[in-house]
Amino acid sequence: MSIPPPPSQPPAGGFGAPQDPPPGGFGAQVPPVPPAPPAPPQQPAAQPAAPQQPAAQQPADPRLPAYGYPQAGYGYPQQPGAPGQFSPPGAPGAPGMPVTVATPLAPAGPGGGGGGGDKRTQLMIVGAALLAIVLIVGGGLWYVSGDEGTTSTTATDGQGGKGDPKGKEPAAPGGTEKVPASTKSKTLINVPLPEPEEQVTVDGSWLTDSVYAKSDVGKIVGYNLVDGGKKWETALPAHVCGATKYITDDKSAVLFDEAMPSAEKKYPACTQVGVIDLNTGKLLWSATAKSPTGGDKPVTFSEVTISGQTVAAGGLGGGAAWNLADGKPLWTPKVDGQGCKDVGYAGGDALGVIRSCGSASEPTLYAQLLDPTTGAPKYSYKLSAGIPYAGIISTKPMVIAANVGNTAKNATNVSDLFVLDDAGQLKARIGLASGNFGPDCPANDVERCTGMVVGNGKVYLPSYEHQGTSAYGKTNELLSFDLETGKQTTDRADAGERYTLYPLRMDGSNVIVYKVPPYDKGGQIVSIDGKTMKETVLMENPAEKTSQRAETSFLVDHAEFRYHNGKLFLASKYARKPSSPGGDPRYLFVSFTAS
Repeated sequence: MSIPPPPSQPPAGGFGAPQDPPPGGFGAQVPPVPPAPPAPPQQPAAQPAAPQQPAAQQPADPRLPAYGYPQAGYGYPQQPGAPGQFSPPGAPGAPGMPVTVATPLAPAGPGGGGGGGDKRTQLMIVGAALLAIVLIVGGGLWYVSGDEGTTSTTATDGQGGKGDPKGKEPAAPGGTEKVPASTKSKTLINVPLPEPEEQVTVDGSWLTDSVYAKSDVGKIVGYNLVDGGKKWETALPAHVCGATKYITDDKSAVLFDEAMPSAEKKYPACTQVGVIDLNTGKLLWSATAKSPTGGDKPVTFSEVTISGQTVAAGGLGGGAAWNLADGKPLWTPKVDGQGCKDVGYAGGDALGVIRSCGSASEPTLYAQLLDPTTGAPKYSYKLSAGIPYAGIISTKPMVIAANVGNTAKNATNVSDLFVLDDAGQLKARIGLASGNFGPDCPANDVERCTGMVVGNGKVYLPSYEHQGTSAYGKTNELLSFDLETGKQTTDRADAGERYTLYPLRMDGSNVIVYKVPPYDKGGQIVSIDGKTMKETVLMENPAEKTSQRAETSFLVDHAEFRYHNGKLFLASKYARKPSSPGGDPRYLFVSFTAS
Protein backbone atom coordinates (compact mmCIF):
# COMPACT_ATOMS: atom_id res chain seq x y z
CA MET A 1 0.00 0.00 0.00
CA SER A 2 1.07 3.55 -0.44
CA ILE A 3 0.93 4.44 3.22
CA PRO A 4 3.73 3.40 5.54
CA PRO A 5 3.28 -0.22 6.58
CA PRO A 6 1.85 -1.07 9.97
CA PRO A 7 4.11 -1.79 12.91
CA SER A 8 5.87 -5.10 12.81
CA GLN A 9 4.71 -6.37 16.16
CA PRO A 10 1.20 -7.88 16.53
CA PRO A 11 -0.95 -7.58 19.60
CA ALA A 12 -0.12 -9.84 22.49
CA GLY A 13 -2.13 -12.99 22.86
CA GLY A 14 -4.64 -13.64 20.15
CA PHE A 15 -7.55 -15.77 19.15
CA GLY A 16 -7.02 -18.99 21.07
CA ALA A 17 -3.57 -18.20 22.39
CA PRO A 18 -1.87 -21.12 24.20
CA GLN A 19 -2.81 -21.40 27.86
CA ASP A 20 -1.21 -22.96 30.94
CA PRO A 21 -2.67 -26.23 32.19
CA PRO A 22 -4.21 -26.29 35.63
CA PRO A 23 -2.10 -27.77 38.40
CA GLY A 24 -4.20 -30.89 38.55
CA GLY A 25 -4.30 -31.46 34.79
CA PHE A 26 -7.31 -31.54 32.49
CA GLY A 27 -10.37 -33.70 32.41
CA ALA A 28 -13.29 -31.48 33.31
CA GLN A 29 -16.55 -32.60 31.81
CA VAL A 30 -18.33 -30.69 29.05
CA PRO A 31 -21.29 -28.69 30.37
CA PRO A 32 -24.78 -29.79 29.34
CA VAL A 33 -26.19 -28.25 26.18
CA PRO A 34 -28.29 -25.15 26.85
CA PRO A 35 -31.89 -25.00 25.68
CA ALA A 36 -32.43 -23.96 22.09
CA PRO A 37 -32.02 -21.33 20.87
CA PRO A 38 -28.72 -20.94 22.70
CA ALA A 39 -28.06 -17.68 24.45
CA PRO A 40 -24.95 -15.83 23.31
CA PRO A 41 -22.04 -16.90 25.54
CA GLN A 42 -21.18 -14.63 28.43
CA GLN A 43 -17.79 -13.08 28.85
CA PRO A 44 -15.50 -15.03 31.19
CA ALA A 45 -14.34 -13.80 34.56
CA ALA A 46 -10.76 -12.79 34.96
CA GLN A 47 -8.44 -15.74 34.53
CA PRO A 48 -4.90 -16.56 35.60
CA ALA A 49 -2.30 -15.20 33.26
CA ALA A 50 -1.40 -17.35 30.28
CA PRO A 51 2.20 -18.28 29.55
CA GLN A 52 4.11 -16.29 27.03
CA GLN A 53 3.10 -17.53 23.61
CA PRO A 54 5.35 -17.82 20.56
CA ALA A 55 6.12 -14.53 18.88
CA ALA A 56 3.29 -14.06 16.43
CA GLN A 57 4.26 -12.63 13.09
CA GLN A 58 1.27 -10.62 11.94
CA PRO A 59 0.74 -6.99 12.96
CA ALA A 60 -2.65 -5.79 14.05
CA ASP A 61 -4.86 -4.11 11.50
CA PRO A 62 -4.94 -0.34 11.98
CA ARG A 63 -8.08 1.01 13.64
CA LEU A 64 -9.65 4.28 12.65
CA PRO A 65 -11.80 6.77 14.63
CA ALA A 66 -15.35 6.18 15.83
CA TYR A 67 -18.16 6.01 13.32
CA GLY A 68 -20.46 8.29 15.28
CA TYR A 69 -23.95 7.21 14.25
CA PRO A 70 -25.91 5.62 17.11
CA GLN A 71 -28.22 2.76 16.19
CA ALA A 72 -30.04 0.01 18.00
CA GLY A 73 -27.76 -2.90 18.76
CA TYR A 74 -28.33 -6.65 19.03
CA GLY A 75 -31.83 -7.72 18.05
CA TYR A 76 -32.57 -4.77 15.76
CA PRO A 77 -35.83 -5.62 13.93
CA GLN A 78 -36.03 -6.52 10.30
CA GLN A 79 -36.42 -3.52 7.98
CA PRO A 80 -37.87 -4.48 4.62
CA GLY A 81 -38.00 -1.76 2.04
CA ALA A 82 -35.83 0.69 3.93
CA PRO A 83 -35.30 4.05 2.23
CA GLY A 84 -32.11 4.87 0.46
CA GLN A 85 -32.36 2.76 -2.70
CA PHE A 86 -32.08 5.05 -5.66
CA SER A 87 -29.85 5.78 -8.62
CA PRO A 88 -26.38 6.48 -7.30
CA PRO A 89 -24.49 9.66 -7.85
CA GLY A 90 -21.50 9.24 -10.09
CA ALA A 91 -22.28 6.05 -12.00
CA PRO A 92 -19.32 4.52 -13.84
CA GLY A 93 -18.53 5.89 -17.26
CA ALA A 94 -18.59 4.01 -20.50
CA PRO A 95 -15.79 1.64 -21.51
CA GLY A 96 -12.73 3.39 -22.82
CA MET A 97 -12.03 5.61 -19.82
CA PRO A 98 -8.37 6.50 -19.33
CA VAL A 99 -6.77 3.24 -18.23
CA THR A 100 -3.23 2.43 -19.30
CA VAL A 101 -2.14 -1.16 -19.78
CA ALA A 102 1.46 -2.28 -20.11
CA THR A 103 2.43 -4.82 -22.73
CA PRO A 104 2.09 -8.47 -21.68
CA LEU A 105 5.02 -9.59 -19.58
CA ALA A 106 7.02 -12.76 -19.50
CA PRO A 107 8.16 -13.91 -16.07
CA ALA A 108 11.20 -11.95 -15.00
CA GLY A 109 12.53 -14.76 -12.83
CA PRO A 110 13.18 -18.42 -13.59
CA GLY A 111 10.19 -20.06 -15.18
CA GLY A 112 8.87 -23.52 -14.71
CA GLY A 113 6.56 -25.99 -16.24
CA GLY A 114 3.71 -26.47 -15.77
CA GLY A 115 -11.70 -31.32 18.30
CA GLY A 116 -10.33 -31.89 21.21
CA GLY A 117 -10.97 -34.96 23.40
CA ASP A 118 -14.16 -33.56 24.82
CA LYS A 119 -17.57 -35.20 24.35
CA ARG A 120 -19.75 -33.46 21.80
CA THR A 121 -23.11 -32.26 23.04
CA GLN A 122 -26.27 -33.14 21.19
CA LEU A 123 -27.82 -30.30 19.26
CA MET A 124 -31.47 -29.27 18.95
CA ILE A 125 -32.20 -28.74 15.24
CA VAL A 126 -35.38 -27.12 13.93
CA GLY A 127 -36.75 -28.77 10.77
CA ALA A 128 -36.62 -32.15 9.13
CA ALA A 129 -33.80 -34.56 9.90
CA LEU A 130 -31.11 -34.90 7.27
CA LEU A 131 -29.81 -38.26 6.14
CA ALA A 132 -26.02 -38.26 5.75
CA ILE A 133 -24.77 -40.22 2.79
CA VAL A 134 -21.33 -41.71 3.15
CA LEU A 135 -19.49 -42.95 0.09
CA ILE A 136 -16.27 -44.90 0.11
CA VAL A 137 -13.95 -43.36 -2.49
CA GLY A 138 -10.35 -44.34 -3.12
CA GLY A 139 -9.52 -45.36 0.43
CA GLY A 140 -11.18 -42.24 1.90
CA LEU A 141 -14.66 -40.92 2.57
CA TRP A 142 -16.83 -38.37 0.79
CA TYR A 143 -19.50 -36.98 3.07
CA VAL A 144 -22.65 -35.58 1.51
CA SER A 145 -25.64 -33.79 2.98
CA GLY A 146 -28.94 -32.83 1.42
CA ASP A 147 -28.66 -29.08 0.73
CA GLU A 148 -29.19 -28.07 -2.90
CA GLY A 149 -28.97 -24.34 -2.37
CA THR A 150 -25.39 -23.86 -3.52
CA THR A 151 -23.75 -23.47 -6.91
CA SER A 152 -20.38 -24.12 -8.46
CA THR A 153 -18.14 -22.73 -11.15
CA THR A 154 -14.44 -22.38 -11.98
CA ALA A 155 -14.14 -19.30 -9.77
CA THR A 156 -12.74 -20.22 -6.36
CA ASP A 157 -11.72 -18.42 -3.21
CA GLY A 158 -8.09 -19.46 -3.32
CA GLN A 159 -8.52 -22.72 -1.42
CA GLY A 160 -11.01 -24.79 -3.34
CA GLY A 161 -14.17 -22.93 -2.29
CA LYS A 162 -16.45 -22.40 -5.26
CA GLY A 163 -19.04 -19.83 -6.25
CA ASP A 164 -21.12 -19.09 -9.32
CA PRO A 165 -21.41 -15.55 -10.71
CA LYS A 166 -24.26 -16.63 -13.01
CA GLY A 167 -26.04 -18.87 -10.51
CA LYS A 168 -27.07 -21.45 -13.11
CA GLU A 169 -25.11 -24.62 -12.38
CA PRO A 170 -26.42 -26.68 -9.45
CA ALA A 171 -23.68 -28.11 -7.28
CA ALA A 172 -23.53 -31.53 -5.74
CA PRO A 173 -25.15 -31.41 -2.30
CA GLY A 174 -22.99 -31.21 0.78
CA GLY A 175 -19.24 -30.82 0.58
CA THR A 176 -16.54 -31.99 -1.79
CA GLU A 177 -13.62 -32.15 0.62
CA LYS A 178 -12.48 -35.74 1.02
CA VAL A 179 -11.82 -37.23 4.44
CA PRO A 180 -8.27 -38.64 4.26
CA ALA A 181 -7.58 -42.28 5.08
CA SER A 182 -5.74 -40.91 8.10
CA THR A 183 -6.51 -37.47 9.45
CA LYS A 184 -3.21 -37.33 11.37
CA SER A 185 -1.08 -34.85 9.44
CA LYS A 186 2.63 -34.22 9.11
CA THR A 187 4.66 -31.21 8.05
CA LEU A 188 4.88 -30.74 4.29
CA ILE A 189 7.29 -27.80 4.08
CA ASN A 190 8.09 -24.79 6.26
CA VAL A 191 9.71 -21.81 4.53
CA PRO A 192 11.67 -19.32 6.69
CA LEU A 193 10.48 -15.74 6.78
CA PRO A 194 12.70 -13.34 4.80
CA GLU A 195 14.31 -10.65 6.92
CA PRO A 196 14.57 -7.35 5.02
CA GLU A 197 15.71 -4.32 7.00
CA GLU A 198 12.42 -2.53 6.40
CA GLN A 199 9.00 -4.17 6.62
CA VAL A 200 7.76 -5.59 3.32
CA THR A 201 4.23 -6.74 2.47
CA VAL A 202 4.05 -10.36 1.28
CA ASP A 203 0.27 -10.45 0.88
CA GLY A 204 -1.08 -13.23 -1.30
CA SER A 205 -1.65 -16.96 -0.88
CA TRP A 206 -3.34 -19.33 -3.36
CA LEU A 207 -3.99 -23.08 -3.22
CA THR A 208 -5.10 -25.09 -6.25
CA ASP A 209 -5.22 -28.80 -6.97
CA SER A 210 -1.54 -28.83 -7.94
CA VAL A 211 0.25 -25.79 -6.54
CA TYR A 212 0.51 -23.48 -3.55
CA ALA A 213 1.62 -20.00 -4.60
CA LYS A 214 2.88 -17.43 -2.10
CA SER A 215 4.01 -13.83 -2.39
CA ASP A 216 7.58 -13.30 -1.22
CA VAL A 217 9.94 -10.33 -1.09
CA GLY A 218 9.92 -8.98 -4.65
CA LYS A 219 8.61 -12.21 -6.12
CA ILE A 220 5.92 -14.88 -6.12
CA VAL A 221 6.85 -18.55 -5.75
CA GLY A 222 4.87 -21.68 -6.59
CA TYR A 223 5.36 -24.92 -4.64
CA ASN A 224 4.21 -28.38 -5.68
CA LEU A 225 1.89 -30.25 -3.34
CA VAL A 226 3.74 -33.58 -3.44
CA ASP A 227 6.85 -32.72 -1.45
CA GLY A 228 6.65 -28.92 -1.24
CA GLY A 229 9.44 -28.42 -3.76
CA LYS A 230 9.67 -25.19 -5.71
CA LYS A 231 7.71 -25.41 -8.97
CA TRP A 232 8.31 -21.91 -10.31
CA GLU A 233 9.53 -18.50 -9.22
CA THR A 234 8.59 -15.17 -10.76
CA ALA A 235 10.45 -11.97 -9.94
CA LEU A 236 8.37 -8.79 -9.84
CA PRO A 237 9.47 -5.23 -10.68
CA ALA A 238 8.62 -4.17 -7.11
CA HIS A 239 7.20 -5.44 -3.83
CA VAL A 240 3.65 -6.81 -3.62
CA CYS A 241 1.28 -4.40 -1.90
CA GLY A 242 -2.00 -6.30 -2.16
CA ALA A 243 -3.62 -9.46 -3.49
CA THR A 244 -6.99 -11.13 -3.95
CA LYS A 245 -7.82 -14.56 -2.59
CA TYR A 246 -10.02 -15.37 -5.60
CA ILE A 247 -8.97 -17.58 -8.51
CA THR A 248 -10.55 -17.84 -11.95
CA ASP A 249 -9.19 -20.28 -14.56
CA ASP A 250 -6.09 -20.84 -12.38
CA LYS A 251 -5.30 -17.12 -12.54
CA SER A 252 -5.24 -14.56 -9.76
CA ALA A 253 -4.42 -10.88 -9.31
CA VAL A 254 -1.89 -8.91 -7.26
CA LEU A 255 -0.95 -5.30 -6.65
CA PHE A 256 2.66 -4.18 -6.61
CA ASP A 257 4.44 -0.88 -6.09
CA GLU A 258 5.50 1.52 -8.83
CA ALA A 259 9.16 0.79 -8.03
CA MET A 260 11.44 -0.70 -5.42
CA PRO A 261 12.00 1.47 -2.32
CA SER A 262 14.89 3.92 -2.50
CA ALA A 263 16.54 6.52 -0.31
CA GLU A 264 14.57 9.20 -2.14
CA LYS A 265 11.24 7.34 -1.96
CA LYS A 266 11.04 4.94 0.95
CA TYR A 267 7.39 4.09 0.39
CA PRO A 268 6.58 3.90 -3.34
CA ALA A 269 2.95 4.18 -4.37
CA CYS A 270 0.91 1.00 -4.92
CA THR A 271 -0.12 1.64 -8.53
CA GLN A 272 0.44 -1.61 -10.46
CA VAL A 273 -2.12 -4.34 -11.09
CA GLY A 274 -0.99 -7.69 -12.43
CA VAL A 275 -2.42 -11.13 -13.21
CA ILE A 276 -0.39 -14.28 -12.69
CA ASP A 277 -0.92 -17.78 -14.07
CA LEU A 278 -0.74 -20.04 -11.02
CA ASN A 279 0.19 -23.11 -13.07
CA THR A 280 3.28 -21.62 -14.72
CA GLY A 281 4.03 -18.53 -12.65
CA LYS A 282 3.92 -16.31 -15.71
CA LEU A 283 2.94 -12.69 -15.11
CA LEU A 284 0.42 -12.37 -17.94
CA TRP A 285 0.01 -8.59 -17.88
CA SER A 286 0.33 -5.52 -15.70
CA ALA A 287 -1.54 -2.25 -15.79
CA THR A 288 -2.05 1.17 -14.22
CA ALA A 289 -5.01 3.53 -14.28
CA LYS A 290 -4.78 7.29 -14.70
CA SER A 291 -6.58 9.44 -12.19
CA PRO A 292 -9.53 11.26 -13.80
CA THR A 293 -8.64 14.37 -11.77
CA GLY A 294 -4.88 14.06 -11.38
CA GLY A 295 -3.55 14.36 -14.92
CA ASP A 296 -1.10 11.61 -15.82
CA LYS A 297 -0.57 10.56 -12.22
CA PRO A 298 -1.61 6.91 -11.81
CA VAL A 299 -4.23 5.89 -9.27
CA THR A 300 -2.96 4.45 -5.98
CA PHE A 301 -4.72 1.20 -5.05
CA SER A 302 -5.20 -0.59 -1.75
CA GLU A 303 -7.29 -3.62 -2.78
CA VAL A 304 -7.80 -5.85 -5.81
CA THR A 305 -10.38 -8.56 -6.48
CA ILE A 306 -11.75 -10.86 -9.18
CA SER A 307 -15.31 -11.65 -10.20
CA GLY A 308 -15.62 -13.96 -13.18
CA GLN A 309 -13.44 -12.50 -15.96
CA THR A 310 -13.14 -9.04 -14.39
CA VAL A 311 -10.25 -7.75 -12.30
CA ALA A 312 -11.17 -4.66 -10.27
CA ALA A 313 -8.82 -2.57 -8.14
CA GLY A 314 -9.73 0.32 -5.88
CA GLY A 315 -8.62 2.61 -3.09
CA LEU A 316 -9.07 6.10 -1.73
CA GLY A 317 -7.70 7.45 -5.02
CA GLY A 318 -10.28 5.71 -7.21
CA GLY A 319 -10.68 2.45 -9.11
CA ALA A 320 -10.53 0.67 -12.45
CA ALA A 321 -11.31 -2.70 -14.06
CA TRP A 322 -9.66 -4.92 -16.66
CA ASN A 323 -10.30 -8.16 -18.49
CA LEU A 324 -8.67 -11.05 -16.66
CA ALA A 325 -7.29 -12.83 -19.72
CA ASP A 326 -5.53 -9.99 -21.58
CA GLY A 327 -5.58 -6.87 -19.38
CA LYS A 328 -7.89 -4.94 -21.71
CA PRO A 329 -9.37 -1.91 -19.91
CA LEU A 330 -13.07 -2.36 -19.17
CA TRP A 331 -14.16 0.73 -17.22
CA THR A 332 -13.28 3.30 -14.61
CA PRO A 333 -15.76 4.83 -12.15
CA LYS A 334 -17.03 8.31 -12.93
CA VAL A 335 -16.06 11.18 -10.65
CA ASP A 336 -18.71 13.92 -10.41
CA GLY A 337 -19.29 17.16 -8.58
CA GLN A 338 -20.10 15.34 -5.36
CA GLY A 339 -16.61 13.83 -5.26
CA CYS A 340 -17.86 10.25 -5.46
CA LYS A 341 -15.26 7.51 -5.81
CA ASP A 342 -15.02 3.74 -5.56
CA VAL A 343 -12.94 3.05 -2.46
CA GLY A 344 -12.88 -0.75 -2.75
CA TYR A 345 -14.40 -3.73 -4.54
CA ALA A 346 -15.52 -7.18 -3.39
CA GLY A 347 -15.53 -10.07 -5.83
CA GLY A 348 -16.35 -13.75 -5.94
CA ASP A 349 -19.87 -14.69 -6.99
CA ALA A 350 -20.65 -11.10 -8.06
CA LEU A 351 -18.93 -7.71 -8.05
CA GLY A 352 -19.76 -5.23 -5.32
CA VAL A 353 -18.32 -1.85 -4.40
CA ILE A 354 -18.38 0.62 -1.56
CA ARG A 355 -18.71 4.07 -3.11
CA SER A 356 -17.92 7.18 -1.09
CA CYS A 357 -19.39 10.61 -1.85
CA GLY A 358 -18.78 13.97 -0.22
CA SER A 359 -16.00 15.02 2.10
CA ALA A 360 -13.45 12.60 3.44
CA SER A 361 -14.33 13.55 7.02
CA GLU A 362 -18.11 13.08 6.61
CA PRO A 363 -18.71 10.87 3.58
CA THR A 364 -21.93 9.27 2.42
CA LEU A 365 -21.44 5.60 1.56
CA TYR A 366 -23.28 3.54 -1.03
CA ALA A 367 -23.09 -0.23 -1.44
CA GLN A 368 -23.55 -1.09 -5.09
CA LEU A 369 -23.80 -4.27 -7.14
CA LEU A 370 -22.03 -3.76 -10.46
CA ASP A 371 -22.14 -5.28 -13.91
CA PRO A 372 -18.57 -6.64 -14.02
CA THR A 373 -18.19 -5.96 -17.76
CA THR A 374 -19.44 -2.37 -17.88
CA GLY A 375 -19.22 -1.19 -14.28
CA ALA A 376 -22.84 -0.01 -14.42
CA PRO A 377 -24.60 -0.31 -11.04
CA LYS A 378 -27.47 -2.77 -10.88
CA TYR A 379 -28.59 -1.12 -7.63
CA SER A 380 -27.31 1.28 -5.00
CA TYR A 381 -28.03 1.17 -1.27
CA LYS A 382 -27.33 4.25 0.82
CA LEU A 383 -25.82 3.50 4.21
CA SER A 384 -26.72 5.49 7.30
CA ALA A 385 -25.08 8.87 7.73
CA GLY A 386 -21.97 8.96 9.86
CA ILE A 387 -20.49 5.63 8.69
CA PRO A 388 -17.16 6.45 7.01
CA TYR A 389 -16.08 2.85 6.32
CA ALA A 390 -17.82 -0.43 5.51
CA GLY A 391 -16.83 -3.93 4.45
CA ILE A 392 -18.49 -6.47 2.17
CA ILE A 393 -18.41 -10.07 3.38
CA SER A 394 -20.52 -11.51 0.56
CA THR A 395 -21.63 -10.26 -2.84
CA LYS A 396 -24.27 -12.91 -3.54
CA PRO A 397 -26.23 -12.23 -1.43
CA MET A 398 -24.87 -8.78 -0.62
CA VAL A 399 -23.94 -8.63 3.07
CA ILE A 400 -22.31 -5.45 4.39
CA ALA A 401 -20.47 -5.06 7.69
CA ALA A 402 -20.09 -1.79 9.60
CA ASN A 403 -19.30 -0.49 13.07
CA VAL A 404 -22.33 1.75 13.53
CA GLY A 405 -21.79 4.51 16.04
CA ASN A 406 -18.60 2.81 17.21
CA THR A 407 -20.79 0.40 19.18
CA ALA A 408 -18.83 -2.79 18.43
CA LYS A 409 -17.31 -4.40 21.48
CA ASN A 410 -14.30 -6.67 21.99
CA ALA A 411 -12.31 -5.07 19.16
CA THR A 412 -14.26 -6.83 16.42
CA ASN A 413 -14.88 -3.52 14.63
CA VAL A 414 -18.27 -4.72 13.38
CA SER A 415 -21.54 -3.96 15.16
CA ASP A 416 -24.06 -4.63 12.38
CA LEU A 417 -24.54 -6.63 9.21
CA PHE A 418 -26.86 -5.31 6.50
CA VAL A 419 -28.40 -7.92 4.18
CA LEU A 420 -29.70 -6.71 0.82
CA ASP A 421 -32.06 -8.50 -1.55
CA ASP A 422 -31.59 -8.83 -5.32
CA ALA A 423 -33.14 -5.39 -5.85
CA GLY A 424 -30.83 -3.66 -3.40
CA GLN A 425 -33.50 -3.31 -0.70
CA LEU A 426 -32.64 -3.88 2.95
CA LYS A 427 -33.86 -7.36 3.81
CA ALA A 428 -32.45 -7.78 7.30
CA ARG A 429 -30.18 -6.10 9.79
CA ILE A 430 -28.15 -8.29 12.14
CA GLY A 431 -26.93 -6.77 15.37
CA LEU A 432 -23.55 -7.91 16.71
CA ALA A 433 -22.91 -4.99 19.06
CA SER A 434 -23.31 -7.12 22.18
CA GLY A 435 -19.72 -8.30 21.80
CA ASN A 436 -20.78 -11.94 22.08
CA PHE A 437 -19.56 -12.67 18.55
CA GLY A 438 -16.02 -12.82 17.24
CA PRO A 439 -15.66 -11.78 13.58
CA ASP A 440 -13.16 -9.09 12.64
CA CYS A 441 -13.25 -6.26 10.09
CA PRO A 442 -10.36 -3.84 9.53
CA ALA A 443 -11.73 -0.33 9.36
CA ASN A 444 -10.10 0.78 6.13
CA ASP A 445 -10.57 -2.17 3.74
CA VAL A 446 -13.66 -3.36 1.88
CA GLU A 447 -12.84 -7.05 1.39
CA ARG A 448 -10.77 -7.87 4.47
CA CYS A 449 -13.37 -9.03 7.00
CA THR A 450 -12.55 -12.41 8.54
CA GLY A 451 -14.38 -14.94 10.68
CA MET A 452 -17.68 -14.75 8.75
CA VAL A 453 -18.80 -17.02 5.92
CA VAL A 454 -22.11 -16.95 4.04
CA GLY A 455 -23.97 -20.03 2.82
CA ASN A 456 -27.23 -21.96 3.20
CA GLY A 457 -29.10 -18.67 3.55
CA LYS A 458 -27.14 -17.89 6.72
CA VAL A 459 -24.05 -16.13 7.94
CA TYR A 460 -21.84 -18.33 10.12
CA LEU A 461 -19.55 -16.72 12.68
CA PRO A 462 -17.77 -17.66 15.89
CA SER A 463 -18.85 -16.63 19.33
CA TYR A 464 -16.34 -14.49 21.17
CA GLU A 465 -13.95 -16.73 23.06
CA HIS A 466 -14.90 -17.41 26.66
CA GLN A 467 -13.93 -19.69 29.51
CA GLY A 468 -15.18 -23.25 29.33
CA THR A 469 -15.26 -25.78 32.13
CA SER A 470 -11.47 -25.91 32.37
CA ALA A 471 -9.92 -23.47 34.84
CA TYR A 472 -7.38 -22.55 32.17
CA GLY A 473 -7.88 -22.01 28.46
CA LYS A 474 -10.79 -20.65 26.47
CA THR A 475 -13.28 -22.00 23.98
CA ASN A 476 -16.06 -20.82 21.66
CA GLU A 477 -18.80 -22.01 19.31
CA LEU A 478 -19.84 -21.66 15.68
CA LEU A 479 -23.23 -19.89 15.50
CA SER A 480 -25.36 -18.51 12.68
CA PHE A 481 -27.96 -15.91 11.73
CA ASP A 482 -30.74 -16.31 9.18
CA LEU A 483 -30.26 -13.86 6.30
CA GLU A 484 -34.01 -13.62 5.64
CA THR A 485 -35.08 -12.63 9.14
CA GLY A 486 -31.82 -11.37 10.65
CA LYS A 487 -32.46 -13.55 13.70
CA GLN A 488 -30.04 -15.96 15.33
CA THR A 489 -30.73 -19.62 14.57
CA THR A 490 -30.40 -22.62 16.86
CA ASP A 491 -27.21 -23.70 15.04
CA ARG A 492 -24.33 -24.42 17.36
CA ALA A 493 -21.09 -26.38 17.02
CA ASP A 494 -18.70 -26.42 19.97
CA ALA A 495 -14.96 -25.96 19.54
CA GLY A 496 -14.24 -28.23 22.50
CA GLU A 497 -12.42 -27.52 25.73
CA ARG A 498 -9.36 -25.25 25.27
CA TYR A 499 -9.90 -25.04 21.49
CA THR A 500 -11.29 -22.03 19.67
CA LEU A 501 -12.77 -22.35 16.20
CA TYR A 502 -12.63 -19.98 13.28
CA PRO A 503 -14.62 -20.46 10.04
CA LEU A 504 -12.55 -20.28 6.85
CA ARG A 505 -14.99 -20.86 3.99
CA MET A 506 -17.96 -22.81 2.70
CA ASP A 507 -17.58 -26.20 1.05
CA GLY A 508 -20.92 -26.69 -0.65
CA SER A 509 -23.37 -26.61 2.27
CA ASN A 510 -20.66 -27.45 4.82
CA VAL A 511 -18.46 -24.99 6.71
CA ILE A 512 -14.68 -25.51 6.74
CA VAL A 513 -13.36 -24.51 10.16
CA TYR A 514 -9.88 -24.19 11.66
CA LYS A 515 -9.54 -25.00 15.35
CA VAL A 516 -6.84 -23.09 17.22
CA PRO A 517 -5.28 -25.58 19.64
CA PRO A 518 -4.25 -25.37 23.29
CA TYR A 519 -0.55 -25.29 24.08
CA ASP A 520 -0.19 -29.10 24.12
CA LYS A 521 -2.15 -29.99 20.96
CA GLY A 522 -1.99 -29.42 17.23
CA GLY A 523 -4.62 -27.49 15.32
CA GLN A 524 -7.48 -29.14 13.47
CA ILE A 525 -9.45 -28.67 10.27
CA VAL A 526 -13.05 -29.81 10.58
CA SER A 527 -16.03 -29.74 8.28
CA ILE A 528 -19.34 -28.80 9.90
CA ASP A 529 -22.54 -29.95 8.25
CA GLY A 530 -24.67 -26.89 7.55
CA LYS A 531 -27.88 -28.76 8.37
CA THR A 532 -27.01 -30.84 11.42
CA MET A 533 -23.92 -28.96 12.66
CA LYS A 534 -22.20 -32.35 12.96
CA GLU A 535 -18.40 -32.06 12.87
CA THR A 536 -16.16 -34.23 10.69
CA VAL A 537 -12.41 -34.03 11.36
CA LEU A 538 -10.41 -33.62 8.14
CA MET A 539 -6.99 -32.96 9.68
CA GLU A 540 -5.29 -33.03 13.07
CA ASN A 541 -1.81 -31.53 13.24
CA PRO A 542 1.10 -32.79 15.35
CA ALA A 543 1.27 -31.87 19.04
CA GLU A 544 5.08 -32.07 18.96
CA LYS A 545 6.46 -28.86 20.45
CA THR A 546 8.39 -27.48 17.47
CA SER A 547 5.51 -28.07 15.07
CA GLN A 548 2.92 -26.75 17.51
CA ARG A 549 4.84 -23.54 18.21
CA ALA A 550 5.35 -22.92 14.50
CA GLU A 551 1.65 -23.43 13.83
CA THR A 552 0.40 -21.22 16.65
CA SER A 553 2.72 -18.36 15.74
CA PHE A 554 0.11 -17.48 13.09
CA LEU A 555 -2.94 -15.60 14.36
CA VAL A 556 -6.11 -16.52 12.51
CA ASP A 557 -7.28 -12.94 11.93
CA HIS A 558 -3.84 -11.64 10.88
CA ALA A 559 -2.55 -14.42 8.62
CA GLU A 560 -3.55 -16.35 5.51
CA PHE A 561 -5.13 -19.77 6.10
CA ARG A 562 -5.70 -22.01 3.06
CA TYR A 563 -7.06 -25.56 3.17
CA HIS A 564 -7.90 -27.88 0.28
CA ASN A 565 -7.68 -31.63 -0.41
CA GLY A 566 -5.82 -32.54 2.76
CA LYS A 567 -3.31 -29.67 2.54
CA LEU A 568 -3.18 -26.75 4.99
CA PHE A 569 -1.02 -23.63 4.60
CA LEU A 570 -0.63 -20.87 7.20
CA ALA A 571 1.19 -17.82 5.87
CA SER A 572 2.48 -14.41 6.89
CA LYS A 573 1.41 -11.11 5.34
CA TYR A 574 4.51 -9.13 6.34
CA ALA A 575 8.25 -9.75 6.49
CA ARG A 576 10.94 -7.87 8.40
CA LYS A 577 14.15 -8.45 10.24
CA PRO A 578 13.40 -9.09 13.93
CA SER A 579 14.03 -6.26 16.34
CA SER A 580 16.13 -8.52 18.56
CA PRO A 581 18.06 -11.75 17.94
CA GLY A 582 17.01 -15.14 19.22
CA GLY A 583 13.52 -16.46 19.82
CA ASP A 584 11.58 -19.06 17.88
CA PRO A 585 12.11 -19.51 14.15
CA ARG A 586 9.92 -17.25 12.03
CA TYR A 587 8.22 -18.54 8.90
CA LEU A 588 6.86 -17.15 5.64
CA PHE A 589 4.53 -20.13 5.78
CA VAL A 590 4.14 -23.52 7.40
CA SER A 591 2.18 -26.38 5.87
CA PHE A 592 0.69 -29.74 6.74
CA THR A 593 -0.46 -32.71 4.70
CA ALA A 594 -2.82 -35.49 5.72
CA SER A 595 -2.24 -38.99 4.41
